[in-house]
Amino acid sequence: MHIEAGVVSGAKMLLGYATGTAVLGATAKVAFENIKENGVVSFLLKSIIATAIVFSCFEILPHYPIGVSEVHLILGTTIYLLFGLAPAMVGLALGLLIQGLFFAPFDLPQYGINVTTLLASLLALHYVAKKVIPKDTPYKDISYSQLLKLSIAWEGSVVAWVAFWAFYGQGFGAENLQNVLSFATAYMGVVIIEPVIDLAVLAAVKTLYKTKECSRILFDARVCTVKAV
Repeated sequence: MHIEAGVVSGAKMLLGYATGTAVLGATAKVAFENIKENGVVSFLLKSIIATAIVFSCFEILPHYPIGVSEVHLILGTTIYLLFGLAPAMVGLALGLLIQGLFFAPFDLPQYGINVTTLLASLLALHYVAKKVIPKDTPYKDISYSQLLKLSIAWEGSVVAWVAFWAFYGQGFGAENLQNVLSFATAYMGVVIIEPVIDLAVLAAVKTLYKTKECSRILFDARVCTVKAV
């Protein structure tokens, strides 16, 4: 989902700066609300773990450029459900930033664009979650069908944002259409694999709850529930 350098350029980059600022502002807002509700220690711990997972997905797991963007396995749905909206947003934003600062400085000019793709998609996922999962449902009680709906919403939003940035930056010419199609086709592998991983993690948590009591740090009813904010 990293937009390639040059896909959006010149004055058009201003939109990326504006949307990036907006989603980072939204992140600060939900982070402040999370700290008030759950405390700063809980928020920091979950945010650090989420950041480490996101960074690992970006830098360690296989990723390759296709068309207008790069194909990554991000596990956004599972990170969101395990840690909550605010830590997941912080994790995505910081994981992307750390990668850009230390490993891919050529991606930094596109940070506003890429962080918009991730955080706006996560907010879309949060909206869908509130619609399909009753409020305060513990992670272990989420059904597989509910999780699959969330995974599809996450993947669909990421692809939609990548397509938006590509068409915004390069128009609807034949070459750009082919590049977008190439990315979307390659990303189908992620669309297939990531929900399977999401379902496997949920199955493991359900099994764990059947055998022993989990740590309250990650899996208690206060932490791993779909919140209204």
